[in-house]
Amino acid sequence: MKKVAIAGLLTLMIAAPHANAADRRIELPLQDLLSSQEAKAAGIDGSVRFYLAGQKTPAVASRMGEGVSNKRTNGVGKSDEEACRWVMLSVLKAFQDSAKAKGANAVVDMVSYFKKNEFRSATNYECHAGNIMSGIAMKGTYAKVGN
Repeated sequence: MKKVAIAGLLTLMIAAPHANAADRRIELPLQDLLSSQEAKAAGIDGSVRFYLAGQKTPAVASRMGEGVSNKRTNGVGKSDEEACRWVMLSVLKAFQDSAKAKGANAVVDMVSYFKKNEFRSATNYECHAGNIMSGIAMKGTYAKVGN
């Protein structure tokens, strides 16, 4: 009986990482999120602007290095879109805080970077949603841009 219980426990431990896997790839528009009340409530204050790779940007006066933000959120009880919007706000807040610390007013050339695989879009960010966790990784370049 103990052997059966141990075998069952081992099976659950092996299967558990697969239950957490982010197995649904979703694309959502960045601009919709940036202009939302959710963004304001999350502290995205407009002092740092965000531009996806391929998106038209103001003239870049200087570049201040690259950054990566990789965040996860609990997806339980949330729709995929709700979880993805929430986790992207965490990514943007981390970029905003780092940009301010560097004296930058923008993050440009942003690309999704989930598991180090780039996804480029001038309008959308990529999110990976699972039954338990949802995650986003983005990389971008801190910059000073004109108006």
